[in-house]
Amino acid sequence: MTSNQIAQTSSQLPSALPALDWITDSMKVSRLSQDFSWFSPVLKEALHGKRGDIAVRPRTEAEISEVVAHCARQGIPVTVRGSGTGNYGQSTPLHGGVILDLSGYNSLCWVRAGVGRAQAGIRLADFDQLARARGQELRWLPSTYRSATLGGLFGGGFGGAGSITYGPLAAPGNVLAVRVMTVEAEPRILELRGADAMRLHHTYGTTGIVLEIEVALTEATNWTECIATFTDFDGALAFAQQIGNAPGIRKKELSLMAAPIPAYFTSLAEHLPKDCHAVIVLVAPEAEEAMQLLMERHGGTLSYCERGKWPAEQAVSGYKSLIEYCWNHTTLHALKLDKSLTYLQTGYVPGRFAEQLQALRSELGDEVLFHLEFLRTKEGQFNCSGLELVRFTTPERLNAIMDIYRKHGVQINNPHVYVVEDGKANNQLDPALLQTKAELDPFNLLNPGKLRSAALPACVKAAGVA
Repeated sequence: MTSNQIAQTSSQLPSALPALDWITDSMKVSRLSQDFSWFSPVLKEALHGKRGDIAVRPRTEAEISEVVAHCARQGIPVTVRGSGTGNYGQSTPLHGGVILDLSGYNSLCWVRAGVGRAQAGIRLADFDQLARARGQELRWLPSTYRSATLGGLFGGGFGGAGSITYGPLAAPGNVLAVRVMTVEAEPRILELRGADAMRLHHTYGTTGIVLEIEVALTEATNWTECIATFTDFDGALAFAQQIGNAPGIRKKELSLMAAPIPAYFTSLAEHLPKDCHAVIVLVAPEAEEAMQLLMERHGGTLSYCERGKWPAEQAVSGYKSLIEYCWNHTTLHALKLDKSLTYLQTGYVPGRFAEQLQALRSELGDEVLFHLEFLRTKEGQFNCSGLELVRFTTPERLNAIMDIYRKHGVQINNPHVYVVEDGKANNQLDPALLQTKAELDPFNLLNPGKLRSAALPACVKAAGVA
């Protein structure tokens, strides 16, 4: 098929399945074809004009199956999306076709002791609230938790607040199982557990359609949210290191924003002295005193403290959690004031990140603004990951900066590419992932072009699209 033929065939689907919620308005389809990839000026240009031909918002497993069956029979590409809060163009179809919007497939399945299961389209804030009603909470929340979906986080995310204790999603024991649908003329439903389930993680919806996700939960806590400010970076880093390593301090979030990043948080301006370095930390109520003692030892000042308000009162009070100033929300706040900025995603070496930071700050000066998220690695080591802000000039200079990081032994997870392999370390994929892709999507119709290791589908090849 040519691109026009793909579009024409896609446009016939509402007639074949009239009971479904189809979106055909061009502006709405264009909006559903986007995510937050505009954080990257490189992706903004590369993905310009890319869009789906039609979108559908199924609400039941049966409706999803009907759409998938028709697309498989007619060779129509399918791009699965949640709320579109990702940053790599995961939601942007490269070759048209159908956008499968799962935001309406959003029910909680169940919560039991330490475990919960929900449909892929559930918003993380809703999942967390429903779990809290049962004395549990999600182990991790990205900064986009108000709008991000469970399936979207699994398909294109990392972790978020909570990773300081439980590591990223990919750490064994966090994601327990997924229920998936194959892309075939007669779609099958499979249950994948453990390592098999993780073959669909962070692959942009290219390997299978995730219907439900089962995750480990933890005890619900009304966290105390704090900002500690410092006049020197070394003191802020030393505090973050000590509290991050403190086994007796229960914590949900630990983030360091070096000056001048705090100046971008205009709604928190009264709590952030000029030129300060800020550490955002969420601790359990019983750990607040110990946290303050460590802060004072390193010359810090407690400039903000909110006790027990998050998240119980959010819905009624409009309260904004400090989580929404961390992770990639930091980038969002900065971009609102300075459109010339972009960002990196970096992984430091456990036990060496202090010396690596010293070398990078010395070499890069004010061209890079340092934002660090402290976490446990998949293996359980205390470490930090960077979401540094960069004063963007050219793609060539951006690549040169990433090479400087690599020279100092810091891993780059490139956020300026939309192909899965290009964003992963060493550009290598587990062969088992490709085997899973072949089993679940034999015609390669899912988000084609985002997984280089998978051949383009016949419809795209026939259209002569590279």
